[in-house]
Amino acid sequence: MHAHASRIECRQGDIARQDDIEAVVNAANARLMSGGGVAGALHRAAGPELAEACAPLAPIHPGEAVITDAFGLPNRHVIHCLGPVYGVDEPSDALLADCYRHALELAQRHDIESLAFPALSTGAFGYPAAEAARIALSTVLTTLPHCPAVRQVRFVLFDAAGAELHRHTLEALSAG
Repeated sequence: MHAHASRIECRQGDIARQDDIEAVVNAANARLMSGGGVAGALHRAAGPELAEACAPLAPIHPGEAVITDAFGLPNRHVIHCLGPVYGVDEPSDALLADCYRHALELAQRHDIESLAFPALSTGAFGYPAAEAARIALSTVLTTLPHCPAVRQVRFVLFDAAGAELHRHTLEALSAG
């Protein structure tokens, strides 16, 4: 078992309703504005202050992450990551890994103990779910030892199939 796997959990749920988590990660667009999917859900729950806080930070590039307060969300912070558009932003695997690594590094710098990720780039950006889960979980496993402030990482997946895929991927990577 990988030493840091016990600090990672995968579950089905709503990323905007993670009351016991200090920071949630937004699957952002380059302008950091509300949109569909995760970005829309978080912006709706946070209120208009989130868009106001994001405006001076935009635009961001694939692989980058920035942090804001969470406003109306039950969390302290939102970490906004721009994942790669599959087949467009290259090297997509490195850019996707950068999202997870940069989010964890921001959490470490801000003494954030718990962080919840969605499956970045797998919605409108078209990243294949299994490949995205492998990149996400392997990056978190290799980055966590360098982020001792981060005690818990939760992957919050929209549907049961996504949660199960992430659980199986975590088990396989942890056994290796």
